[in-house]
Amino acid sequence: MKYCLNCLQPDTRPQTIFIKNLCPACKYVLKPKNFDNDSEYLRRFSIIKKICNIHKSSNKFDCIIGVSGGKDSTRQALWVREKLGMKPLLACLSYPPQQVSERGVNNLSNLINLGFDVVVSTPAAEDWRKLMKFSFLKFCNWCKSTEQALFSFVPRLAINFNIPLIFWGENPGLQLGDLKTKSKNPYDGKNLKNMNTLQGGILDWIPYELKKKISIFPYKYPTSSEFKKKKIKIIFLGWFWKDWSLKQNAKISIVNGLEIREKKFKNYGDIFRVTSLDEDWVTFNQLIKYYKYGFGRATDYINEDIRMGIISRADGIKIVKKFDGKYSDRIIENFCKFINIKPRFFWSVVKKNVNKKLFYIKKNKILPKFSVGDNFK
Repeated sequence: MKYCLNCLQPDTRPQTIFIKNLCPACKYVLKPKNFDNDSEYLRRFSIIKKICNIHKSSNKFDCIIGVSGGKDSTRQALWVREKLGMKPLLACLSYPPQQVSERGVNNLSNLINLGFDVVVSTPAAEDWRKLMKFSFLKFCNWCKSTEQALFSFVPRLAINFNIPLIFWGENPGLQLGDLKTKSKNPYDGKNLKNMNTLQGGILDWIPYELKKKISIFPYKYPTSSEFKKKKIKIIFLGWFWKDWSLKQNAKISIVNGLEIREKKFKNYGDIFRVTSLDEDWVTFNQLIKYYKYGFGRATDYINEDIRMGIISRADGIKIVKKFDGKYSDRIIENFCKFINIKPRFFWSVVKKNVNKKLFYIKKNKILPKFSVGDNFK
């Protein structure tokens, strides 16, 4: 495992390639032309305004934004309405009652109170449960199925409502390093279907016997021909913002009513307590990501701060060592109850999927072979 020279991104992140020992996100951020003066911001703002002028409509809505009610979607909704003068329809694919947090419900209600129209959809809970369990057992990643539905809902709604403009948040290729999502224009989201989560939107991993028992339509990302027929365009808003960041998005959203996590969640790796607020199981899925790839949520948080010059790489290493790989037994037990397995079996699945090149198991503990920030073979 090799680390980026600038931040703490390891080359184990799926679909990333280092260039001259820099991760793609750092290479992008360190480019001299990236918002080095106000003229670059104005240039980009003129581009987004032209896109909006083409799509402005006399209908009630002229664009769609996928939302959870969290920090990014709250700020996006406000910016699109107030800065761009657009009329967004907000689209939320919600979790079943056993998974969604009260905090998530409150934040979605906050968007409604801010004056937005919100369409909420929840796939059949039993189908959700079956696919989640299958995803966990097959991939040791329960999000494999749920994120298919989360990413698919917005373009499906755009197609059905004949609203061809979709606003998305960050560009996974530029800001996270998922290179297969990159397009010629850095704000063009047409290749979002290729991100590691979606893998082209193909559902071949679901066995035929399971497909016969459930409705898979909510999990099917639209095909390229469906996008083309309805002239659907996805635009990444993060490229247009000079101050797009986890903390800045959270600050603006908190002022506008966002409810964040309690302080105890800092101990589970969510050190800023502002991400994936609509449910809590994602906190231990970050633990599983850590065991597979050698980095978790704390790394993602700290990398952004390093790139922005808020924290040094050396201080970032201390924080990542302290918080990556942390979890809550109570949250894991809650998840196990939902998919009907025992916590002991949960850990047996996790241990089978531990990256043995990066970790070793001793007395039931999973311990790293590597030291954060140091290149490792």
